[in-house]
Amino acid sequence: MTQRPATALRNLSAGRTLLLGVAASAVITGLIWLLGGRLQGIDLLPDQGASWYYWKLPEPTFWTRLSAWTGYAAHQIAFWWLIYYAQTRVRRYTSGLHGVNIAALAVNTGFIVLHILQTHLFYDGLAQDVSIFSSQGSVILLLVVVLLMENKRRGLFVGRPAPLGKAVVDFARRYHGYLFSWAAVYTFWYHPAEGTSGHLIGFFYMFLLLLQGSLFLTRAHTNRWWTFTLEAMVAVHGTLVAVMTSGPDGAWPMFLFGFLGVFVITQMHGLGLPSAARWGLAGCYVAAALLVYGLRGDLMGAVAEPIRIPAIEYVLVGVLALLTWLGLRTAALIRRPAKDCTKV
Repeated sequence: MTQRPATALRNLSAGRTLLLGVAASAVITGLIWLLGGRLQGIDLLPDQGASWYYWKLPEPTFWTRLSAWTGYAAHQIAFWWLIYYAQTRVRRYTSGLHGVNIAALAVNTGFIVLHILQTHLFYDGLAQDVSIFSSQGSVILLLVVVLLMENKRRGLFVGRPAPLGKAVVDFARRYHGYLFSWAAVYTFWYHPAEGTSGHLIGFFYMFLLLLQGSLFLTRAHTNRWWTFTLEAMVAVHGTLVAVMTSGPDGAWPMFLFGFLGVFVITQMHGLGLPSAARWGLAGCYVAAALLVYGLRGDLMGAVAEPIRIPAIEYVLVGVLALLTWLGLRTAALIRRPAKDCTKV
């Protein structure tokens, strides 16, 4: 007898599902590109600078706003509920798929298709009502939380952990799924499903993050090479978008060597590479930075620019850890009097 589709899916390994998901993400990205020509006739306002998001209607309506915000809210709530269900009902890792993983994959795929359809019917995403910096900031926050979560395993500075409290790290590990799903879902619905190169690169990255979120409580979700790939892709995305928007003479080296700086300082130390390989990668990084900035006639930039992004991320790790600790301490103090009162 043939297996039912749901049973067949549950028998798939999480690793194979991951590979199929990456391929599906590429196919859906290709679909957005193929349909992009239908949107070229939409009139948009002239670009007004770095804080201006170009791809939004000059005159939004009640229905354009409702379609975007309703789709986003439904997607977000559904994904959060699935995470909550997995944490409270499943609570165990496996090499295969849980039923809730199949549900998460279906939910994310369904809402991706819905947003593509919504773009072609109403166009606007959330960008009409919120700042462009909120979308960029959500992804930065995601990357910072990953640094915090992985502090004990790979360290923060050349393999050495920062003095972050265990309670803070445990809190981030337990609840990071809600934050990460928000960052991916919010950023996905922020943009209309446009077919520009920058949009396509960003959508493919978001699809991979949604795929990662769908594979919670599986071994694939914690595969260190896969999670590193997701972290490292921000260097590719940031660099390519900078080249597309400002040309080869623009600020793309800051993004490339900034994010690669985080790799050299932190990320590569969690991959199990031998010491010689890590020294070799660090040497290649320094040589490449000197070469690029030397060709641009700005050797001083090789010192100043690449440290900006790592400095921002590491400062944010400290700020986030402090705020989390303060929140946990406040919650503990609030609970303590309540417990004392019950003893009276």
